[in-house]
Amino acid sequence: MKLLALLVAACACVAHAEPFAYVPNEKSGSVSVIDIATDKVVRDIRVGGRPRGIALHDATLYISDESSNAVLIVKDGAVRGRIALGKSPEGIALSADGRWLAAAVEEANAVALIDTSNAAVVATIPTRGKNPEHAVFSPDARWLYVSAEDASQVDAIDVATRKVAHSIDVGRRPRGIGFSPDGRTAYVACELDSTVYAIDVATHSVRAKVTAGEFSNGIAVAPDGKRVYVSNGRGASVSVIDTSSHTVAATIGVGQRPWNMALSPDGAKLYVANGRSNSVSVIDTRELKRVADIPVGELPWGVAINPRRSPG
Repeated sequence: MKLLALLVAACACVAHAEPFAYVPNEKSGSVSVIDIATDKVVRDIRVGGRPRGIALHDATLYISDESSNAVLIVKDGAVRGRIALGKSPEGIALSADGRWLAAAVEEANAVALIDTSNAAVVATIPTRGKNPEHAVFSPDARWLYVSAEDASQVDAIDVATRKVAHSIDVGRRPRGIGFSPDGRTAYVACELDSTVYAIDVATHSVRAKVTAGEFSNGIAVAPDGKRVYVSNGRGASVSVIDTSSHTVAATIGVGQRPWNMALSPDGAKLYVANGRSNSVSVIDTRELKRVADIPVGELPWGVAINPRRSPG
């Protein structure tokens, strides 16, 4: 009996270790919380407004809100603070250590750099691209790569000097950005050309181009760096790119208007926000097939996953 009790407790601990996925629903003013052990929504957090970009560190959620022109700070299932930004903030991202938060502010044509220790904007950095959408840190936090809707370039901001140091020519309307784990390569999806650009970070130059599905936009990079996943908005699919050959290894159907995505910490499952289907598709990355569609709120924008289990 003691052995059985220990086994039950051990299984409970394993189950308890599974993380959650957080999905901002722009039109519902909510965040859906998905237990990735069961792929079920276990909670909805009401935040109001129009939540879009999302980033997560430990038990704190940061969410850009288009209606209040701010980043919301969410803890324990409620909004605990707001950081004022310029008009129409969208994509946000944290540095690997959680110290810095970057927010792309569309109508200001700028990136706000925020110190999370005191929730203060320490710099507002003008971008060359118009209507910036995503601002993503390199793994070492030396660089911020910024995409913009009205551009054919990616701006590389030197975080130390807080200025655009390089602009890298890519395709039309660059959207999602992801870095390889070693930080040597950045991958950028260019929507109007349905192409993913692989950029050499050391030289800030294009290394390769890969044709993806129609209207490619979201990017997620596997933890081992061997694959890049690309959501194709008009194609209702996800392209799987082999980074060793820069070729598409598979194309997987998902919901309508797939947008931003996140991988489970072990890389075994990919969670894809489908804006027009009001769902999140789950892809088994070993089998390269869709295994579930999870109903969420209206117009899901993206997904963030924390390796620690905490329902917000």
